[in-house]
Amino acid sequence: MANLSNRKVAVLVADGFEQIEFTAPVEALRKAGAEINVIAPEPGKVKGWQHDHWGDEFEVSYCLNDGKAEDYDALVVPGGVMSPDTLRSDERAVRFATHFFETGKPVAAICHGPQLLVETGALQGRTLTSYPAIKTDLKNSGARWEDREVVTDQGLVTSRSPDDIPAFNRKMVEEIAEGVHRRGRTA
Repeated sequence: MANLSNRKVAVLVADGFEQIEFTAPVEALRKAGAEINVIAPEPGKVKGWQHDHWGDEFEVSYCLNDGKAEDYDALVVPGGVMSPDTLRSDERAVRFATHFFETGKPVAAICHGPQLLVETGALQGRTLTSYPAIKTDLKNSGARWEDREVVTDQGLVTSRSPDDIPAFNRKMVEEIAEGVHRRGRTA
C-alpha cells in the first residue's frame, strides 16, 4: 500500500452522508498514513446515515467558513442522498471542491458524491461513474458516465455504491499518492 504520511486529506460532508462511504475510506487513508480532516457546513458534529436510519455522529475538524482548500492535498466526497444534495446548494462547498480541480489535486467521490462535483463545472469531458440514479445529472454536466465499480480520470476517482468500496479505496489511495494530476492525462 502507498505511503500517505505526507498527505493531508479533506473529507467534505453534511448530515446524512452514507456512513460506510465515510468510515471505510477514512480508515483506508489513515492506514496509509494520511492526516484526515472532516470539513462540514457547520462546526460541531455531523451525523451519518446507515441504509434507512440515522447513524453515528462524527467530529467536524473545520467548518467551511474556517477550512481552507489550499491546506489539503486531496478531497474525498462520500455519498448518501442528503449530504451531496446539501453541499451542492452551499456556495462555500462548491468553491472548496472547485479548488481541487483547478489545482489538479486528487478528488474521490462515491455514490451520490459526484452531485456536488457537477456544481464545480469541472466534469465536462471527464469519465466517471456514480450511483445510477444521478447518471443523467452527470451526463448533462458534460461527463461521460460508465457503469463500472471504479473509474479514474486525471486524479478523479469515482465509484457507484458501498459494494465498490474496496476498489474505490485502492484507487483513491493510489491517486492521492501520485499527487497533482495535470489535465490531459487519463489514468
